[in-house]
Amino acid sequence: MATQKQNDTVSELKEAISASKKSFLIVGFFSLFINLLMLVPPLYMLQLYDRVLMSRSEETLIMLTLIVVVLFITMALLEIIRSRILIKVSNKLDSTLGHRIFNSLFDLANKNPGTASSMHLTDLNTIKQFMTGNGLFAFFDAPWLPIYIFVLFIFHPLFGYFAIFATIVLVIFAVVNEYSTKEKLGEANSLGRASTLYVDANLRNAEIVNALGMKSNIRQRWDEKYFGFLNAQSEASNKAGTWTNISKTSRMLFQSLMLGLGGYLAIHDEVSAGMMIAGSIIMGRALAPLDLIIGSWKNFSGARSSYERLDILLEKFPKDQEYMELPAPTGEVLLENVAVTPPGAKQTSIKGISMLINKGDVVGVIGPSAAGKSSLARIILGLWPLTSGKSRLDKADIYQWDKELLGKYIGYLPQDIELFEGTISQNIARFNEVDSKKVVEAAKKAGAHEMILRLPDGYDTVIGAGGATLSGGQRQRVGFTRAIYDNPVLVVLDEPNSNLDDQGEIALVQAIKILKQNNTTVIIITHKPSILQVTNKVAIIKNGLLEVYGDTNEILSKMNAAAKEAQARQKVQSQQASAKISLSKPGS
Repeated sequence: MATQKQNDTVSELKEAISASKKSFLIVGFFSLFINLLMLVPPLYMLQLYDRVLMSRSEETLIMLTLIVVVLFITMALLEIIRSRILIKVSNKLDSTLGHRIFNSLFDLANKNPGTASSMHLTDLNTIKQFMTGNGLFAFFDAPWLPIYIFVLFIFHPLFGYFAIFATIVLVIFAVVNEYSTKEKLGEANSLGRASTLYVDANLRNAEIVNALGMKSNIRQRWDEKYFGFLNAQSEASNKAGTWTNISKTSRMLFQSLMLGLGGYLAIHDEVSAGMMIAGSIIMGRALAPLDLIIGSWKNFSGARSSYERLDILLEKFPKDQEYMELPAPTGEVLLENVAVTPPGAKQTSIKGISMLINKGDVVGVIGPSAAGKSSLARIILGLWPLTSGKSRLDKADIYQWDKELLGKYIGYLPQDIELFEGTISQNIARFNEVDSKKVVEAAKKAGAHEMILRLPDGYDTVIGAGGATLSGGQRQRVGFTRAIYDNPVLVVLDEPNSNLDDQGEIALVQAIKILKQNNTTVIIITHKPSILQVTNKVAIIKNGLLEVYGDTNEILSKMNAAAKEAQARQKVQSQQASAKISLSKPGS
């Protein structure tokens, strides 16, 4: 069963393309008639040479010309319809997979931070472009090659055999082109993506790069990646260009040789002059799809690489399971022996923590740096996959909740605050339809209302990506307002006062008191003990383990007592050290 499920997942992209199977069959059916109509020019020339010129009949010429015009118009209509069908197929593929890929990219960003980018959406566009380009038409036209060879056999067996020989030669060129460029094109694609990701990652830190004069060093590292990409691409393009030109020259040579063969047969009265000309034209038309396939092989290879990358992405992040909609949560959090290893890390950051946070509890989580506090927040919110244990919200596994439905009940202020391009009000409303009353209510509750009114356009102030136009404290206050928008039942705050001034911290404490009065469950991760005054429980985490968890007053009393004891010990040690130094003076 597991294997079968995996196979189904792997083939999701294939299934999306296979959903347009009927459209591809119709395109293939039209290709048959288009390729039959491609015989019109050589047959028209054959009739001109062998019938019209011999009979000198204007009526025959006019009739043949009218027939040819009608057939060409028909062929043009079939070509237009074929192109539009493939455009619809590509748009259908986009509508089927666009949202899936978009969602998978965010899952990838959660699981492997720093590896996700919009390039997978570019991969989808690459496949779409190939599906609507001439390269794909060549693949549809190539199977009708036997039609042309059959006609050449009708003209003369030597024409047919020569066409088969020429076809074999061009197929060999296509195979050699594939094997000689596949490795380098794959390497170029990989290096190209790596260099783009590297630039994107460093552009997000442009401020520190400019401030510390790191631009040249960063560029030097980018050069290594980028020039590696250029070298691989150049080598692949050189080989592809060589075989493309050889193929094109060979096709023209074979077409000319066919004309020479026809001339030889015409001299011996085995074919007519019209057959000689028509045979050369049909030969060129027969080999054209193969020549086009070789010429567009780079695009085909790019589309194939994009297909493989998308297939891997969709396999790693299958479509979200549809869970039954659960009742609105109340805010109870239960951790059952949870353990987690951060994405990309080898060491476990949380090592078997169990704790119950009741509805309405305000819990302060403290501990030294790298103790696992932020990891705990991500476990509670279901952002990272667990190594073991269960994280529950209202007794239900957090991973059984539909994240889209659960989101409105959750408030989260991460340590690295991210705001999005748009207005202040849109950011606070989480880009739902802006409810002015709720936005202002949240801002007042967060103590940010007056600060927002002082901005150039108040709530309608447009901020850039990441909130670049705001100060660190302003971003934190807007992010906190967003976290408590629409009265969530669970609010997780990771270092919510790290960028706040005294006024901002007073507003934060007051807002948490309001949340506490509303019976909202609040989890505060902090290094500043001052904010613990609004909590009723405190958890101390060290080295990924829950060291202490209980009533705030009791724990703070113990901490104060321990601190006083340590201070007294230090004072005694200092006095003893001073006494030793004094005693040593006479003998010095």
